[in-house]
Amino acid sequence: MHVTPQSSQRARGAEVWAVLATLGRDGVAALVDRTCALARRFADGMRAAGYTVANDVVLNQVVVDFGDQARTGAVIAAVQEEGTCWCGPTVWQGRAAMRVSVSGWNTTEQDIDRSVAAVTACATR
Repeated sequence: MHVTPQSSQRARGAEVWAVLATLGRDGVAALVDRTCALARRFADGMRAAGYTVANDVVLNQVVVDFGDQARTGAVIAAVQEEGTCWCGPTVWQGRAAMRVSVSGWNTTEQDIDRSVAAVTACATR
């Protein structure tokens, strides 16, 4: 409890150990690099579709701005209902936005492309 962020999350160390034991340092680095590249791919797709990516995509997070709070909320609800991917709401620098977190070890470029297509379709309804 004294060496973890929260005492209620003590067992998380076992998950980290298992990943490191399985993938090793280079494998974890490759996984992080890949999810960051996939996040940039998602951001590029959103920009190409004409939407604003509000953050610098340097990790695996993408923040997309669809305009006002009502429109952004409607797009997020439509994406969650559609089911291809799951994107959640956030507030970025005081504005409502959609947050995308690319964190699946098995996420592919094709998954990202399908997700971009799904989000774009939901945003144009």
